[in-house]
Amino acid sequence: MTRTVDAAISERERDLLDRLAGGTLREIEVAWSDPLGHAQGKRIPAAQFLHRARGSGFAFCEASLGWNADGTVIDGLRLTNWDGGYPDVFAVPDLGTFRELPWRPGVGHVVSDVVTHDRAPSLLDPRAVLRRVLDRLAGLGYTAKIGVELEFYLLNPDGTPFQEDIHAYSLENANALDPVLSDLYDTLGAFTRLEGIQSEYGPGQVETNLVYTDALEAADDSARLKYAAKEVARRHGKLASFMAKPFAEHSGSSAHLHISLWRDDEPAFAEVDGGENDLAQFAIAGLLEHLPSITLFGAHSVNAYRRFVPDSFAPATVTWSRDNRSAAVRSLLESDPRATRIELRTGGSDANPYWLVASALAAVVAGIEARRRPAPAAGGNLYGSGTPLPESLAVAVALATRDDTITEILGADSVADFAAIAHSEWLAFAGQVTDWERHRYLTTS
Repeated sequence: MTRTVDAAISERERDLLDRLAGGTLREIEVAWSDPLGHAQGKRIPAAQFLHRARGSGFAFCEASLGWNADGTVIDGLRLTNWDGGYPDVFAVPDLGTFRELPWRPGVGHVVSDVVTHDRAPSLLDPRAVLRRVLDRLAGLGYTAKIGVELEFYLLNPDGTPFQEDIHAYSLENANALDPVLSDLYDTLGAFTRLEGIQSEYGPGQVETNLVYTDALEAADDSARLKYAAKEVARRHGKLASFMAKPFAEHSGSSAHLHISLWRDDEPAFAEVDGGENDLAQFAIAGLLEHLPSITLFGAHSVNAYRRFVPDSFAPATVTWSRDNRSAAVRSLLESDPRATRIELRTGGSDANPYWLVASALAAVVAGIEARRRPAPAAGGNLYGSGTPLPESLAVAVALATRDDTITEILGADSVADFAAIAHSEWLAFAGQVTDWERHRYLTTS
């Protein structure tokens, strides 16, 4: 972690302590993430917060770290199950993550790490998985910075569009989304490191860009962005949906990661002779080699695999190129070495940001340790080139659990349980008979 980040964390912690001492906060939201990225937490009276935050933390049932999209607890996981009795785990606030909650005056919000009774990090905690990968990267001498782009739809409560135009970058479309879009801008600006908002290529679809920052802070910001966007929309009688592909005929919603590595506060991906340096090539090779097996961690829903189609601005194959949006991995060589980066484009916006960032950096770590180079960058339309990305959630689960290199870096038990939770989504889907099936087969079979 850089000195700049340390200073920022210290400032936020001091701000929290000063506000608690001054009595200007009445309540603190203590937040953590469940496996699939839903905002979990407790509302704690401010007078009780600091003693408990510095003590045992805030207890909650471990089962909430082992359930799927509709809250069904998946028994038989390695790390939590009925045999273990679903004991308490404890949310320990990271005081440096303090923010005021924009929509409830006098309320603070902190992101927590989750620990077990023996104070060890819970292997079910997505934030702990990311910390594990960052420690591995630090052992190689590097820190990571991440810039996140998150897309989502603003819709009527019944899921239908309330604005029909689909012109990306349109200021007219952005105006048509007001007042909710302006409120969203103000709220995210106060609650996250927001860089900007724009209209995207779907009816009511928007893209939010977060400031390029330390990897853990980027994941925290992404989790807060989702929480805040849903609340802002709700207060306007609308729905903010991060579903990866809510409409077959319209653009899907992505979570793009812009990745760079740093050593001693200096950018480590600086170009050499107009091309990628050795470290960047190793990182790209790692991403390409392990992309089929890390796809799960950025696409954990059945629906997320609807995005991987040609000519959709989402990738469909394992490819890399330079500034080419038909590739899964995009290398961006800039005149300023601090802006040179690698973009991973496979994540869906419904992904848990901690798992998404952790898995991408795990592949980067694997590439650095293997020291292999990718094939030369390809050009042109790459939708017909390269190995196809996993065609379904079931395939992605199988690939993720077979990659010994990635499971070792992320944590074998953590991966096994995440995969089992994702597989439960597939089983729930596979047990349904859809309208499409009836229309296609009822009279033709």
